[in-house]
Amino acid sequence: MRTRFLRHTLSGLGALALVVSAGPLAAQHSADTLTSDLTVDGLHIILRRNTANNVVAANLYLLGGTRQITPANAGIEPFLLDVSERGTQRYPQGIIQRKMSLLGTEITVAPSEDWTIFGIRSTDQAFDSTWAIFADRAMAPALRPADVELIRAQFLSAIQQKRDDPDDLVEALADSMAFVGHPYSVEATGTVSSLRAITAADLRAYHKSQFVKSRMLLVVVGNVTRAHLEKLVRATLAKLPLGTYHWTLPPPTPSLPAGVAFVQRSLPTNYILGYFSGPLASSPDYQNLRLAMTVLTGGMFSEIRSRENLTYDVHAPFLDRAATSGGLYVTTVSPDTTLKLMRLFVQQLQQATLTSTGLNRLELSFVTDYFLQNETNASQADFLARAQLYQGDYHHAMTFVDELRAVTPEDVQRAARLYIKNIRFAYVGDSTRVDRNLLEGF
Repeated sequence: MRTRFLRHTLSGLGALALVVSAGPLAAQHSADTLTSDLTVDGLHIILRRNTANNVVAANLYLLGGTRQITPANAGIEPFLLDVSERGTQRYPQGIIQRKMSLLGTEITVAPSEDWTIFGIRSTDQAFDSTWAIFADRAMAPALRPADVELIRAQFLSAIQQKRDDPDDLVEALADSMAFVGHPYSVEATGTVSSLRAITAADLRAYHKSQFVKSRMLLVVVGNVTRAHLEKLVRATLAKLPLGTYHWTLPPPTPSLPAGVAFVQRSLPTNYILGYFSGPLASSPDYQNLRLAMTVLTGGMFSEIRSRENLTYDVHAPFLDRAATSGGLYVTTVSPDTTLKLMRLFVQQLQQATLTSTGLNRLELSFVTDYFLQNETNASQADFLARAQLYQGDYHHAMTFVDELRAVTPEDVQRAARLYIKNIRFAYVGDSTRVDRNLLEGF
């Protein structure tokens, strides 16, 4: 489930303390001499030269995400990119799969609310050959009707499988509750009705209008020189139309009244997930709420999972998007008891103040875990892209630790008070086991 985030990092922190912290540490910035910011014929590129390994990750961000689509054509972008694997202008049907198998490399497609990542995972020796296939898929997909039908069937089957999984179901229901009227309410991977309606002609029209350089950010991390990358780009992606797209942050997610939606299922346990509106990623409260949710995860896991054994999973997800959201998740056979404890921890976070020592332990644990998750070149590429797009400058990726350490206990408490309210819950399981008022009382 994609919303799970650092759920077990702070399980040893226990309950929250009531002591005021010392002031923030002074930020210390070091120059980044490994990263270049360049533009090649209108295509924005961030390159981080990494000679420590022979892996190259190249992420092409198709910006806008769900703001580029409507409920009627939801899923069209990953649909198009997956169809492109079936053949392009230079690589007829079947050739791409054979070449990629021989190269031992991978081309990935990852749609999300803010963008779609079209990415390469390669060795430096195979990068040029993989790039040739990657670029042709982006520039000249064949989009044959037979291939469209094959990929359509795969997408529809995947949607059906998600419906059968209670975790996926509760997440889809929670999304539909929390993001009413917001671009995030549109499903990036599509729905049954939208995917059934999209034709090969629709894909060709979308490619012509949307695959433009102004809508692209290319981030490359690996043992590739600037001169070599510029040469590859000029021969391929730089030939795409420029377009008139301009990236901006989306509006904040809507602040809606508390509510709950039920799906009655006969299951061994009950799945509960609710979201609330958070700040934009450009806001000073971005890190404050992130840490607040990590504190909440640690406290709830320690008490509800480890001590009371009421669940195998409880956490407070932080949806790290351009317009953030936070939430509460648990799966339990005792929803009333569990929800009361969750509410208690929310109240403690809002009414108490962490100690300086407690916050420092939290920050160290968070930073360690976060950077363990960002050891790969692909993760570093995504880290750089988020800093550039969310905060307007990739250099913020290098000041992440300083920004976290600048957060005070008062900041955490204020963010908890300001944002953790009016939670809209989805409940999948036996609805007769839960008091609705407990869900509507957050």
